[in-house]
Amino acid sequence: MNKKVPMRQCVGCGDMKGKKEMMRVLKTAEGDIVLDVTGKKNGRGAYLCKSMECLKKARKGKGLERSFKMNIPNEVYDSLEREFEEFEAE
Repeated sequence: MNKKVPMRQCVGCGDMKGKKEMMRVLKTAEGDIVLDVTGKKNGRGAYLCKSMECLKKARKGKGLERSFKMNIPNEVYDSLEREFEEFEAE
């Protein structure tokens, strides 16, 4: 019998994909927004495809702001872009 694959929706493009194929963006208890590479840290999570294109779509369409129900400053998006670039370089 096959195991059920948990599906998540990208806040950038809206595509449904397997949880392992996506990056988790996390809002910690302190209100910080960081990239969760392991997918196991505590906090509210939103998912993005592993492409810079989806992060840009989420920024333009305010997908992360809807998920976390708060305003997200441009500095946070800039730091997420840097973290994405570091992850893609690995």
